[in-house]
Amino acid sequence: MWFLIVALVIIFIIFFKTIKVIKQSEVYIIERLGKFHKVAQAGLTIIIPFFDTVRSIVSLKQQTMDIPPQGVITKDNVTITIDTVVFYQITDPAKAVYEIQSLKKGIEYLAITTIRDIVGKMDLDSTFSSRDSINLQLREILDEATDKWGCKIDRVEIKDINPPQDIRDAMEKQMNAERNKRALILQAEGQKQSAITVAEGEKEAKILEAEADRESKIRRAQGEAEAIIKIAEAKAREIEMVYTAIKSAQPDDKLIAIKSLEALQDVAKGEANKIFIPFEATASLASLGAIKEMFTNK
Repeated sequence: MWFLIVALVIIFIIFFKTIKVIKQSEVYIIERLGKFHKVAQAGLTIIIPFFDTVRSIVSLKQQTMDIPPQGVITKDNVTITIDTVVFYQITDPAKAVYEIQSLKKGIEYLAITTIRDIVGKMDLDSTFSSRDSINLQLREILDEATDKWGCKIDRVEIKDINPPQDIRDAMEKQMNAERNKRALILQAEGQKQSAITVAEGEKEAKILEAEADRESKIRRAQGEAEAIIKIAEAKAREIEMVYTAIKSAQPDDKLIAIKSLEALQDVAKGEANKIFIPFEATASLASLGAIKEMFTNK
């Protein structure tokens, strides 16, 4: 009876050691007599008890690793603390097990030394404004270095950069000064723009006023000119009518001169009219004066 129980236990142990169920996204590194034998993929795997052993269980998922905060000295001799996280994935499980003693330790040490090398070539302000550049350089260097370990570095992210307290206080004061400076500049720009707008408005108003005054004068002058032309045309028609009437009555030269002078007198009554009497007309005026004296004596 006891022999049967022992036999069942031995069979169960052998069965347990022979059949292995591997989960999805995992692989087993199988060794036979201490030597690498195969990489067992997900599913059911049968091994030979006492000859085959599972050296390591390797996850093929993307993994994250927090790099402990590290003190780094910048180019301008400021000590800052950088907190970093690395995203990696194992692509060759056999290399990840046999090429390095501890893959995580190797990635961690590489990340620390690389961060110090990159940030040590930058000043403090550049470390804050160049995070993407630092992340990209870290990823490229780590990916190249870990390729022989069967590992691929997908991303490297700097979570935080902490300068010393006195540096933070100085930076805060500098930022406040910059904000005040920008506020004053914006206020001055606003006042300048307002003054320019007001000046332009006044200039345009004066221009419009001058144009309106000029237009008014032009129209007034045109109106006066048209009025003078109409008056002159009316007087001309009147003189023509008088001349026609006198001519039909067959007057002599003296009567014609008298009528012409009466017409000119009416024309000259206009304020804007200027009458130029030719020299020949003075003889007629002298004759008219003599005639007037004769009739007065009679």
